Amino acid sequence: MALLNTFANNLLPILLLGGAGFALGKYLAVPPQPLGRAIFYIFGPLLVFNILDQSQLSLASITGMMAFAVAVMLVLAGMAYLAGRLMHLDGSALIIVVLTTMFANNGNYGLPLISFAFGPQALAYASVYYASLSLVFYTLGVLIATSGQKRPSEALRGLLKVPAIYAILAAIVFNRTGWLLPTPLQRTVTLAASAAVPAMLVLLGLELSRVQWNRNLRALSIPTAARLIVGPLFAWGLATLTGLRGAARQAGITEAGMPSAVMTTILAAEYDLEPSLITSVVFLTTIISPLTLTPLLYYLGK
Repeated sequence: MALLNTFANNLLPILLLGGAGFALGKYLAVPPQPLGRAIFYIFGPLLVFNILDQSQLSLASITGMMAFAVAVMLVLAGMAYLAGRLMHLDGSALIIVVLTTMFANNGNYGLPLISFAFGPQALAYASVYYASLSLVFYTLGVLIATSGQKRPSEALRGLLKVPAIYAILAAIVFNRTGWLLPTPLQRTVTLAASAAVPAMLVLLGLELSRVQWNRNLRALSIPTAARLIVGPLFAWGLATLTGLRGAARQAGITEAGMPSAVMTTILAAEYDLEPSLITSVVFLTTIISPLTLTPLLYYLGK
């Protein structure tokens, strides 16, 4: 009964709104790209700024969560690469396995889930985790997707394209100085932040409506197991070793157990990485995720 309540109160609202987005994409052919760009450049960064500005997280808390997130991503990517080599995957299949294991859906799935389950303080840490993923995605993620064809300096310039990083920096400045936004700007930020989470869930459904199935079971099995089982188990151990507690622990472990990131489909389209395989991984990990996230939320909330 407790698990059923956890599912109904935290996961079901997300699935219902995501299902609405799926229906829009499937039956009305609504494209996800315009909404995705609005979220990436406007709603997402303002959400991150608003959360961090209100939470008053210290610089040490922010950098600690960023280090935790990067450690989880790098270790899971290394495990996925070794597993892929053992299963004799190569070429684009191996690259996709690494990318879909390394990057989780920490934004348009993770943020609302953690908000529902654990409240505003955990959401603040989750937003830092999400921004860390964006940072790594547009640097190391691009290098992996291009198999080293891009120079590191080119990938680092990708940081300039990540608005969420500027949002974190601005929030740190406002927290340290005690500055307040003028009322019109604060209300603008609050409005945009309020719209960000539902818009992210609709986008998730729109992206999943475009799934193309791939039957490469070896490639599908690695990110599915790594993201939904190995990820939270490793994060749990890392949190214990590093002394991560409270809301930070709840956010970090939950984000580590999220399904594969929808944004990896961007790299598939950009660098010709077999879109059917990458969308299959994203869809499969997403539809299975309630089975693993429900008990995870329950035990983290005890």
